[in-house]
Amino acid sequence: MTQPLALFVYERLLPAGQLVNRLQDLGYRVQSLNDPNTLVEQAEREKPLLVMIDLEPRKDEICAAIASLKKNTATAHLPVIAFASSSQAALQEAARAAGATLVVTDTAILLHLEQFLDQALQVE
Repeated sequence: MTQPLALFVYERLLPAGQLVNRLQDLGYRVQSLNDPNTLVEQAEREKPLLVMIDLEPRKDEICAAIASLKKNTATAHLPVIAFASSSQAALQEAARAAGATLVVTDTAILLHLEQFLDQALQVE
């Protein structure tokens, strides 16, 4: 059976490194991207099951990448789980406005990753 692919955009090693390991433990292949400007291109080519995005530190580029992903007909269906520290409420709201499926805090995603994956992947 083929492992589902998760595209992961991040620069900060914590908590992203832990999340990559957890995703792999859950049976996902993880492809990491350091440049949010390549997200749509990579998503079109690789056809991931979901996208995970660290909203910090490239705030403006990340929200623009989420919006581009959601506006592209080939990638609009992809669930996006975005996360940031709890002190970044405005950034979290900007990610929601850009089209992120779920926006959570760093702490919450580490504790409840499986539940967030289930929630993001629900077909409506």
